[in-house]
Amino acid sequence: MTRLIALLLSFALAAPLAIANEPTPPALAAKAWLLYDTSSGQVLTAQGADERIEPASLTKLMTAYVVFSALKAKTISLEQQVTVSENARKTSLDGSRMFIMEGMPVTVNELIQGMIVQSGNDACVALAELISGSETAFVSRMNKEAQRLGMKNSQFRNVAGLTADGHYMSPRDLATLTTAIIRDFPEYFHFYSQKEFTYNKIKQPNRNRLLFIDPSVDGMKTGHTAAAGYCLVSTAKRGSRRLVSIVTGTASDSVRTAESQKLLNFGFLSWETVKLYGANASVQTLPVWQGKADKVSVGFTKDLVLSVPQGDAARVKVQLESKQPLKAPIAKGAALGSLAVTLDGKPLGNFPVVALEAVEQAGFFGRIWDAIRFWIKNL
Repeated sequence: MTRLIALLLSFALAAPLAIANEPTPPALAAKAWLLYDTSSGQVLTAQGADERIEPASLTKLMTAYVVFSALKAKTISLEQQVTVSENARKTSLDGSRMFIMEGMPVTVNELIQGMIVQSGNDACVALAELISGSETAFVSRMNKEAQRLGMKNSQFRNVAGLTADGHYMSPRDLATLTTAIIRDFPEYFHFYSQKEFTYNKIKQPNRNRLLFIDPSVDGMKTGHTAAAGYCLVSTAKRGSRRLVSIVTGTASDSVRTAESQKLLNFGFLSWETVKLYGANASVQTLPVWQGKADKVSVGFTKDLVLSVPQGDAARVKVQLESKQPLKAPIAKGAALGSLAVTLDGKPLGNFPVVALEAVEQAGFFGRIWDAIRFWIKNL
């Protein structure tokens, strides 16, 4: 016999503002955009989230991801001296450059700053040749990493973001990649907040103007070509919340800055992030039959966090559903039900709950006794 066990809970969380309706996102003077909350994993607003756009130098986020992976694998080091090839020196002489020269000493650390802070195309090629032997081989690694990360609308033809047939990304994929860099390589994230870098006696400022006007912004990358327009991936942290903004296809540097600031402010002011349950915290205990224990705690292995309109957290409700009977043995981490989350009766999502501990099967006589109890209970 299958019976539904439901637990109805309501969360009365303090909210500074009471907003009756879901916040209306701002209108942006851009081709495509997306705003992402890294804690909840939710997209707060977007236009053209999965549209394949020319990414220009936003490509260098993936170039950096592969470089950081090589550093983590210890196949290269920050202090390592790099031999600059003629090919790297000549790369896009009319584009952004670090101004590396053949025969002039340069380290991996300097090349990373040249790639990120100065957006140097030449630095990207030098790093690619160091790690993979050629730009072509390195680009293959970029595409493999994109597939591994689940970036379904991204494909790379070069390391710098030069215009090329079949070279594209989407705003959603850019958010995925940005979040992966922050998560996987926190030790190198500081490069993205660096405001200037000097190499070969040439000082260049970071092109991300938000770094200079919003103290909560700590990254990440600008991009521009004639075909792509002016693009900006920015990330900001206010309190415990981190948002990622993707703005592409604007008309100028000042417009991409203003529209990105507008999008970040909308996210922080109009939305709040609510932790419903902490990792490994018991949501409920459920009865177990024929086990050495007669109940099992269920919950989540990671924090369950949601983004809701500012002021609406008190109206969030959850309902736990589990199929019964649950019979031992039950493995730790086994899915035992789901938590339905609603706001004012409208669904926000269903989230699987798992066993937080294992329950071993009882001995022969224990199983017989439980079988008798179960039979009597369901007469």
